[in-house]
Amino acid sequence: MLKNYLLAIIPIFVAIDIIGLLPIFISLTSTYTPEQNRVVVKQSTITAFVVSVSFIAIGKLVFNALGITIADFQIAGGILLLILSINDIMYPNRANRTPTSSMGIVPIGIPLITGPAVLTTSILILDLYGIGPTLVSLTLNMLLVYVVLKRASLVVRTIGQGGTMAIGKVASILLASIGVMLVRMGIQSIILHAGTQWK
Repeated sequence: MLKNYLLAIIPIFVAIDIIGLLPIFISLTSTYTPEQNRVVVKQSTITAFVVSVSFIAIGKLVFNALGITIADFQIAGGILLLILSINDIMYPNRANRTPTSSMGIVPIGIPLITGPAVLTTSILILDLYGIGPTLVSLTLNMLLVYVVLKRASLVVRTIGQGGTMAIGKVASILLASIGVMLVRMGIQSIILHAGTQWK
């Protein structure tokens, strides 16, 4: 049981890639006062968590309505994760956005913290490990996001700009590996299901 909780935490941590997002967060909030920064951090973390949990709650209902199987979602999700990770590796410089009062909601909460990678990973973890490990994983990861963003400047000063970029690249490679694994698992499920039907 404990193993399921530990296994559920790691993929979402990799999908969020909070260390890789630090330079982007700092550049987007560079003109903010400490008080404004605190508001943005709280706003972005709550937004990311609510969107993730909502997707988990209705995701399977949408699947059933559209006739989508978990194997279909594994393959599609795996390909999406692979594309996202390759894009992050090949094109690391993301365009800055003009600061606004809703900066914590868009783009920091969505899609920088909770984007396609996190939503895809969450629904797959739900199927693999159940609702308990999935919610605990999301909660712990969002708490970590809150703490890291709150201390963003300190973290970047400690490990350096190069360090944050290097960690972000490693996370992208891990995300690509998870994407390939999901595609493999989806194909195996389809083959196994087809083999069962033929018997």
